[in-house]
Amino acid sequence: MFSSTCQVLLNVIQGGTKASQRSLAYGAYENMTTFDFVFILHVMKKTMEITDLLSQALQYQSQDIVNAINIDVPDFNSNYVPLIRGVGARHHSSTFTIMEHYRVDIFNAAIDAQLSELISRFNEETMELLILSRALDPREGKKSFKVDDICRLVNKFYPKDFTEQEKLHLKIQLRHYEHNVVSSEEFKKLRNISSLCEWLAKNGKSTTYSLIHRVIELVLTLPVSTATEERVFSAMKIIKTRLRSKMGDEFLGDSLIVLIEKEIAKKFSIDSMIDDFRDLKERRVMF
Repeated sequence: MFSSTCQVLLNVIQGGTKASQRSLAYGAYENMTTFDFVFILHVMKKTMEITDLLSQALQYQSQDIVNAINIDVPDFNSNYVPLIRGVGARHHSSTFTIMEHYRVDIFNAAIDAQLSELISRFNEETMELLILSRALDPREGKKSFKVDDICRLVNKFYPKDFTEQEKLHLKIQLRHYEHNVVSSEEFKKLRNISSLCEWLAKNGKSTTYSLIHRVIELVLTLPVSTATEERVFSAMKIIKTRLRSKMGDEFLGDSLIVLIEKEIAKKFSIDSMIDDFRDLKERRVMF
C-alpha cells in the first residue's frame, strides 16, 4: 500500500492537469518519503501490536514499509537539526541528538495519536466492560481476584443472561472458586481467559462452577461480536450504495450474509441452490 500510494503521487506530479494538484502531490510525496514519516508508521505498528486485543475493531494489517522504498537513515548520534520549510528557512542545530528526538518527541507524538484514535473508538462504557472483564483473566487473578468486579460485570452488561437467583449464587460460587481454583498451582500456569475456559471444561470444573463458566463464555464472545459488527458496517457500505438506497431490509440482510460469510458461501454450488429453491417452491400449497 505504501509503495502504491507513492506511485500514484508520482503519477500526479508528472501528469497532473492542474498546477495545484501537482504541487499538493509533490508536498505529500516529499513528506511520505522522509525518515520521520516511516518511523512514525513503525511506532504505530508496534503500538497496535501491543494493543491488539483492545483494538480488534481497527482491523489493522501490518505492511512491510522498510522494503517498500529506499529511505536514507540518518546518523542517530549527531545533533538533531529541525527542518523549517519556507522561503528563507534556516537550519538551527539543537542541543540533543537525533536518537533523543525520535525516542522522545516523535515517540510521544505517535503515542498521543494512537491514544486519540482509541479514545474515539472506545467510549467509557466499552472501556468499563473491558476493565471488568480483566477480573476473569488468570494473570490478574494471581495478583488479586476481584469478586465484586465480576458481579458488577454480570449485573451491568449481562443482566438478561442470569436470573436474580443465579446472580446471588454466582457470588457464592466466586468465593468457593477463589479458594479452590485460583489458589491452585495449575491455575497459576494459565495465560489467558480462553485457556482458563478450556482448563475448566477439561477438569470438569465447568459443571461445578457453571455460572462462572457461563460468564467466561460470554466474555470470550466479545472480540468475535465486535469484529463481526465492524465487518457488517464495512460490508453495508459496499452493498447499500446511493443507487441501491431503496433496497429492502430482507434483501439487504441476505446480501450482507453472502458477502460477510463468503468463505462459507463458496462451498455451495449453483446446482445445490437450484435444487433447494425448487424443493422450497414445491412445498408451498395454495388454498
